[in-house]
Amino acid sequence: MNWKKLLPAIIIVAAAVIALIIVLIVSFGHRGKKVPANASSTEETSSVSETDTDGNNTLSDKDEKEQDPQYSDNDGAMNQSASNGASVILSNSTNETSDTTVGVDVSKFQGTIDWAQAASSGVDFAMIRVGYRAQKTGVIYADTNAKYNMQQAAANGIKVGVYFFSSAVNEAEAIEEADWVADFIADYSITYPVAFDCEGFNTSESRQKSMTKAERTDVAVAFLQEIYDKGYTPMFYAACSELTNNSQWNIASLEKSFKIWVAQYPSAPYPETPSTSYTGTYSMWQYTNQGRVAGIGTNVDINVAYFGYSESNGSLSGETAAAASPDVEAGMVFTSVNDTVTAKDEVRLRDKPSQDTDATVIATLINGETITRTGTSSSGWSRLVYNGQTVYAVTSYLTTDLTPKATESPATGFNTKFTDCNDTVTPKEEVNLRNKPSVTDADSVVVATAKKGEFFTRTGYNTEVGWSRVVYNGQTLYCVTSLLSIQ
Repeated sequence: MNWKKLLPAIIIVAAAVIALIIVLIVSFGHRGKKVPANASSTEETSSVSETDTDGNNTLSDKDEKEQDPQYSDNDGAMNQSASNGASVILSNSTNETSDTTVGVDVSKFQGTIDWAQAASSGVDFAMIRVGYRAQKTGVIYADTNAKYNMQQAAANGIKVGVYFFSSAVNEAEAIEEADWVADFIADYSITYPVAFDCEGFNTSESRQKSMTKAERTDVAVAFLQEIYDKGYTPMFYAACSELTNNSQWNIASLEKSFKIWVAQYPSAPYPETPSTSYTGTYSMWQYTNQGRVAGIGTNVDINVAYFGYSESNGSLSGETAAAASPDVEAGMVFTSVNDTVTAKDEVRLRDKPSQDTDATVIATLINGETITRTGTSSSGWSRLVYNGQTVYAVTSYLTTDLTPKATESPATGFNTKFTDCNDTVTPKEEVNLRNKPSVTDADSVVVATAKKGEFFTRTGYNTEVGWSRVVYNGQTLYCVTSLLSIQ
């Protein structure tokens, strides 16, 4: 046999066999793979699950975009419809529902809020102001009650969103504001959106007064997109009159990508008026600024949201913020002073500038006892320091005239003057403590009886009539000196 003549034919047959084997291997390799109905038949577009180094299922960027209903494009558009049909961007951690929820929006001007009472009254959510950029100087400031409000609202089961009052004049400032907000709220539970609020931009004192509608809209978009990039749900707030017919904002472009929060106050509030007259797209409606809610001592804005959340989010940082205290002076402006005062007669010293039941009386200051005043407010309150603690008293009850007011002693018919001192005393056995230095005056009543071993402070004494002035359980009282033992 002439092998040289047969060699070309053998090579051709061998090549055909190898090609057949390759086809069979490839076909076998595709058995069992589930290809989505909308995928093409090529390997490049099939939906194939892979695993990462931890064994978790992952998808390629292309497949995730097609399959994950909350996947974000680079431009931020989400394949997620709002209740009114707009496609808006949501945070990646959202667990949004279609529930209708009712909430408040608050700032430091609502004072110290009792969030437990607010929760018991049916408040579902709170939009809390976290800060603002000053309209004249452009400096960013935190709302002094923001941390307390975020912490206490969440602690009482109220889901929290926030808003920032912007006066940014360009996109760089808007991004700066958004970054500031994201950093400020990182350690708090934020479930509802983070809103951009810009008002008063046409007033003569506003640093934004020369901006065009297009420039303002670009600023809003820059803020909202940055908030989304930080992991939160963005939302745009404005009055109905500013949105209608694109009056002050290019709302047609904003509503395509962001939740809209519209303010419009009908004569009969929700639910008597079931919806706002605004005809554009919106997700939240602020329907009154005259609401009254248990736990909030002022009028408050009330909102209805056409969405809710099945559970509260944790903080994005994974950390828990340190306990925050309320700013009891919120809404008041105190002018700093440094003077020494006493009571004209007597005055109660409270832990906050309020005579409501939420204010605790720390002590009673009487005429002749002096105290340092550090501030005065046009609201009629003075800020003072008492035993190292900041307290407040009604200014009209105080005087800078430190001459002790004479106290008439019915026992002698003379005025009783006390020499100031600061002694620790206890009864030799027991002693009656009275509201006046007298045992004969009909108005002198026994307030308490102290026994041996109880220690309190003596602030004054009179050697002529034998009375001592003492502070007992925060109250100024009087007793017979001879019945006391000085420690």
